[in-house]
Amino acid sequence: MKSLNLSNIASTLLLTGAAVLAGCDSHDAPEGQTMDSAEDVTSAASIKKHAELFAGCYTVSHEEPAQIKVSEQAGKLVMQMKEPKSANRVWDDPEPLEPMPLKQVDKYFPVKAEDLTAMIGRPDRVLVMANVKQAYVNIDPSLDSPYLGYILQGQNTIYKVDCDDTPAQEMQSNPHSNIAGMEEVGNITIRPAGKVE
Repeated sequence: MKSLNLSNIASTLLLTGAAVLAGCDSHDAPEGQTMDSAEDVTSAASIKKHAELFAGCYTVSHEEPAQIKVSEQAGKLVMQMKEPKSANRVWDDPEPLEPMPLKQVDKYFPVKAEDLTAMIGRPDRVLVMANVKQAYVNIDPSLDSPYLGYILQGQNTIYKVDCDDTPAQEMQSNPHSNIAGMEEVGNITIRPAGKVE
């Protein structure tokens, strides 16, 4: 039988006690100001808080209708994308979202964790959304919305807008056939490139 190394046990207990005391720092943010601890992001209470903060519709421009919808369904966060008219429905099937620890912010956005209230994302991280504290929005001239979106490896300011039941516009089969009208799809304006004959 192997003997116990009491100095290792004492060191472990000392470090564990220090970690517990560090977790009780009096400078912690007030309840509900940020949502970042490991147990917080997976709890039902955290899902509800994140849903209250993020539920709604989003777009990348004030001139655009809603393109992404975030909601709580059956106790889980989900997102839906707007479908084209030909799909015969307005929103696609719900995809899961999950609260994310704020310490992961530097992978997606050029802000510090301390400047965020909360962050959510798809499990594959194709979409990540963050809510920026209003105090930071007020001092950063590049932000005119408290929401940031990371979509397919690119980040942008996004806007929370009213949800609507209008299907997304569809791209014409030949986008060059009506140059005067120039169809718009989402936030992309389709224009001929170069000389068109």
